Amino acid sequence: MGSFINSLRDLNVGVMHPRDKPAEELLRQIHRIGCPFEAIWPIPSSLPKGIDVLFVDVDATSPSEIKPLFLRSKDNLPAIIAIIEYENPSVLQGLFEIGAHAVITKPVRAAGVMSSILMARRYWSESRKFEKDIVKLKSKLENVQKVNEAKSILMRHHGLNDKEAYAIIRKQAMAKRATTLEIAQSIINADGILSELGND
Repeated sequence: MGSFINSLRDLNVGVMHPRDKPAEELLRQIHRIGCPFEAIWPIPSSLPKGIDVLFVDVDATSPSEIKPLFLRSKDNLPAIIAIIEYENPSVLQGLFEIGAHAVITKPVRAAGVMSSILMARRYWSESRKFEKDIVKLKSKLENVQKVNEAKSILMRHHGLNDKEAYAIIRKQAMAKRATTLEIAQSIINADGILSELGND
């Protein structure tokens, strides 16, 4: 958490809220914290670049307007903090729909703004890390499956066992200065071509 606190004043904050009393109070609090900020209203067609944390006014109907904006910006979404006036099933469902990382309530008070920024940013950071880890794991699994498929082809055509098939793939990779995945893909491609020729 220390790194988040130390970098707090480097965060660019956006406030997507009608310019009314709650918005003005929130902007004052953000200014006191020392973060650069930008008031955003009406809801734009795309998010401004460089926003790290975005406060968003959420009521029972606003998610239908906010979700398309977030979908267009899904690869560069900032940490999202919802601003709500009351709690009911529709509003709470809206929080889930827009993927809020933290929530503050109206009327906006001094206590809670800084902590919501820190918690949202931490949650956002951890979520991004998990997403990257999942992508890496999926890629690793796909690579393992391709190598296993290539081994099966060699075993089937040449009567090899698992270790012997993998040894051939590794030897070819070293000889051609390629990765085992590239050799495996070549074997799979060649087997596919031979299968098609055999069916003609």
